[in-house]
Amino acid sequence: MQISQVECFPLKIAADQIYLGGKATGDEADYYYRPEYRCVYSRKMETCLVKITTRDGHVGWGEALAPVVPQVIAELINQLFRPLIIGRSPFDSAVLNSRMYDAMRDRGHITGYHIDALAAVDIALWDLKGQILNLPVYQLLGGAYRETIPCYVSGLPEPDLESRALLARRWQEKGFNAFKLALGYGVSEDIHNVKVIREALGPEAQLFVDAHWNYSVAEASELSQRLHTLGVGFLEAPLLPEDVAGHRELRAKSPIAIALGETERTRYQFKPLIEQRAADILQPDVGRTGISELMHIAALAETWNLRIAPHLSVGQGPCIAASIHAAAAIPNLFMLEYQPPVFNVANQLLKQPLVCEQGAYQLPQGAGLGIEIDEDRLRKHLTEATC
Repeated sequence: MQISQVECFPLKIAADQIYLGGKATGDEADYYYRPEYRCVYSRKMETCLVKITTRDGHVGWGEALAPVVPQVIAELINQLFRPLIIGRSPFDSAVLNSRMYDAMRDRGHITGYHIDALAAVDIALWDLKGQILNLPVYQLLGGAYRETIPCYVSGLPEPDLESRALLARRWQEKGFNAFKLALGYGVSEDIHNVKVIREALGPEAQLFVDAHWNYSVAEASELSQRLHTLGVGFLEAPLLPEDVAGHRELRAKSPIAIALGETERTRYQFKPLIEQRAADILQPDVGRTGISELMHIAALAETWNLRIAPHLSVGQGPCIAASIHAAAAIPNLFMLEYQPPVFNVANQLLKQPLVCEQGAYQLPQGAGLGIEIDEDRLRKHLTEATC
């Protein structure tokens, strides 16, 4: 059983709505900066899928979380990883992961695009092994602790607070009762936002806050104290991601859980967050870690009695499916993120849609990731841009 082909699909998908809200127009540049969050964003849904095929025709799909310039992922896989993979057995996945990681670690590429590309290949190899054995990935990982995966609705992408409250109410009427608000606009404004959403949803709804790295320790400490009185479950990304010591100090002061980790990719990066007790909830993203590394991170977290709430933003079909399988197979799951606009776009690339309803994802039951990519639709979104 040998791998014979590795293909990459960097995608730019025009959607009706920009991630985190706003209308997309055809005459503006793809990339823009959101001053409130510092980061560069795309007006399109961008990602990179990888397809790995064996000589006897088995196929596995993977995906890197690549919200900008996904062609970088494709170049790395094509130029650096393909020579390591071709001719190998998909069941050599752990060995291949080590070789891909080692390929650039001496040059300091132990995070960023290099590891994102590795994550895509890792997911594809898990899917491929499942296809060959006719077993779902969660069974290959040791079985499912849960048949449905609890989730929270993330972002509420509407232009004003009143509209966000109405959108939250509509989701609540559909059986969803956990929500994460994209804030970080200042302590007073954040508290006002939470109060309005809390009033709209009632005391039983679970509320979480993403501060997008915008606060100092003092500000975040004040925010956490005030959020506690509103029944908020966790404060995500309160300080700059590099500030491990600051997060540790904040966690010691905060009456609510501190959640972070979407920026990290390996157990080595999560280790100081865990050992320094800088977080209560860890948020690895399978499109940045791969399935194998996410399981390592979850196991490490379990030894410190920490829970996992996998990050899931603009990842498409393989990324979402991989997140669901991993979430089913880890004992210390908190919740999985759910981005409805992204989820709808992702399902357009699948022959059979993934399902999320009544506050939970349904666990795919087919072989591998349990999804089938519609390649005709996929190829319509291929980017011609090169690195």
